Amino acid sequence: MTGTDAPNDKLAPSPFADLVKDLFDGRTSIAQPAVSPDGSHVAFVVATIDLKANTTRSRVWLTGDGAPVPVTAGPNDAQPVWSPDGRFLAFTSRRGEPSQPGAPKEATLHVMPVSGPGEVRTVATMAEGFGEPAWSPDGKWFAYTSRTRDNRYEAKDESWQAPRKIETFFTQANGEGWIFDRPAHVYVVAADGTGTPRNLTPGTFQHAGVSWLRDSSGVVTSAQRHDDWDFDLAVDLYVVPLDGEPRALTAQTGSYGFPSVSPDGSRVAFVGNDDPVNFPLNPRVGVVSIEGGDIVWASAGLDRSFLPTAGIRPPVWRDDTTLLATAEDRGDTHLYEVDAAGSVAPRPLTSGRIAVQSFDAASGTVALAQATVEHPAELVTLDGPVTSLTRSWSSWEKFAVPCSDGYGEIDAWIMRPAGFDETTTYPVLLNVHGGPFTQYGEAFFDEAQMQAAAGFVVLMSNPRGGSGRDEAWGQAICGPKHPKFPGTGWGSVDVDDVMAVLDHALATYPFCDPDRVGMLGGSYGGYMATTLAGRFSDRFRGICTERAVNNWITEEVSADISTVWRGVVGTTALDDPDEYLRMSPITRVRDITVPLLIIHSEDDLRCPISQAEELFVAMRQLRKDVTFYRFPAENHELSRSGSPVHRTMRAEIILDWFTEHLAAR
Repeated sequence: MTGTDAPNDKLAPSPFADLVKDLFDGRTSIAQPAVSPDGSHVAFVVATIDLKANTTRSRVWLTGDGAPVPVTAGPNDAQPVWSPDGRFLAFTSRRGEPSQPGAPKEATLHVMPVSGPGEVRTVATMAEGFGEPAWSPDGKWFAYTSRTRDNRYEAKDESWQAPRKIETFFTQANGEGWIFDRPAHVYVVAADGTGTPRNLTPGTFQHAGVSWLRDSSGVVTSAQRHDDWDFDLAVDLYVVPLDGEPRALTAQTGSYGFPSVSPDGSRVAFVGNDDPVNFPLNPRVGVVSIEGGDIVWASAGLDRSFLPTAGIRPPVWRDDTTLLATAEDRGDTHLYEVDAAGSVAPRPLTSGRIAVQSFDAASGTVALAQATVEHPAELVTLDGPVTSLTRSWSSWEKFAVPCSDGYGEIDAWIMRPAGFDETTTYPVLLNVHGGPFTQYGEAFFDEAQMQAAAGFVVLMSNPRGGSGRDEAWGQAICGPKHPKFPGTGWGSVDVDDVMAVLDHALATYPFCDPDRVGMLGGSYGGYMATTLAGRFSDRFRGICTERAVNNWITEEVSADISTVWRGVVGTTALDDPDEYLRMSPITRVRDITVPLLIIHSEDDLRCPISQAEELFVAMRQLRKDVTFYRFPAENHELSRSGSPVHRTMRAEIILDWFTEHLAAR
């Protein structure tokens, strides 16, 4: 048994069980700040991992005259929303018993009084949950998104269900399962709890996000409500009235989401770009008239992504001329003030090595869930910290390394192991992030913390292809046949950048043992792991490839986002299979001589488990050193949001394996 004491656990006891338990059990973080209309209070969500119960518990807290206090009982409360007059607070929850054995608990929407007497009342219950609930300006309605199930789900089990008729791409989504027969629709329900939820957008189309019109006559949402949406990939903004048909504000010219109606009701801010097919592009903050028309790209003065890895939310109008939004910048994630007219460049309101993961603002108060390397997110305002609920962990050192071709410099980080002794050398773990259009940054990262606590030097970087930089940096690894921004393809200059960081660290930090280097990564990082195993086996003593893309041909036809890769490669696998095969690390499997650890989730739809199976079978057929772990009932997000027990098991597997393979000889 491991330190998790999980039932039916067949793993051998791990020497790192207590370390991993300490990292996960009881760890707290803060999210979803919501500022009251008068700016005097902030509601926010405190989430805590409960390893014994194998869950993460969450409650809504509230600031007031004294220290912040919890105002809901949990165990699964979230998404606080203030009434327009500030007298009530709404929140979502999952508290009841499942409607069927094995099914998730039904979600509920509640309203509680904040000032004055009263009791918590339940406003609505939805089998498929509540997405982004919003209170109407007149206080009479809630709007939200929720999935609407096809009649087939009324059958008592799948053996009774009718077959699924598939007519489009994108019928499933990682972490969601089938979605084409459970489309996300816009619902409204009376705020006083007297009515039943009403579906405003029935049909086959998916919707995301709601922002109320100022007169409470309807909402703005984003959706793909046109023919061939699964080919052109355009996402538009729509006005959805309480009574009437949806009206498009944009016309299939880009990808626009996260709508936010201005205080005067005349405009809609959003995040997106004008090319839904070709990527990566840095998503920008845009503004369009409530009647439609030309888009003003308000954040165009800053060439950075306004859909940051650290956390995404719609822009917030500070007043009728100014917006607040977060953007990445070379590992940091800051809050920016954005001129709605785009006449001046966005101005940062935060500074330092931080990650703003979510925020809200009202009546001059700006509240942020802000993380650092040493701490999971705490609640702060622009005036200073509000909470101190999280414990302190290790820090790291940031440095930069020139690209080997002189293109620029690569941001990198190194974390020293626990109990560091400068006279000793340590094994090194080289990490590569997923995406690739994401970034490592100045936020608490449990992967790095666990590796350092186990005695490894942790090395990370943001090579070309990632976000947090100008668009050209991210586009550098697009395919050489890309029609708009041809690059060198995956596994090219990104590999050069990662190896340049490794070479620099080994030459600069004498405590790094060049003979004991391991490497690991997930998703795109897993692709890089398999790639490095095939090209640089002699540089590493062990490599862990997790939830990887190993064969671009099969990934293109089996993933939940199949067919989108043309926007990166520049062609389809049907038209140019040789180009997809050229970038597939499975083609170099005969060159792999380094021991390989494969970790994959059985319900992964983004990189289906067949990607791992192909690599394992090939390695095993060639009688190479390979170990394969499959996690049941988990998807692509295992390391981030998998069950606490599975996350601890995974951590122990990785630490045990690298400890064995990177041991001193």
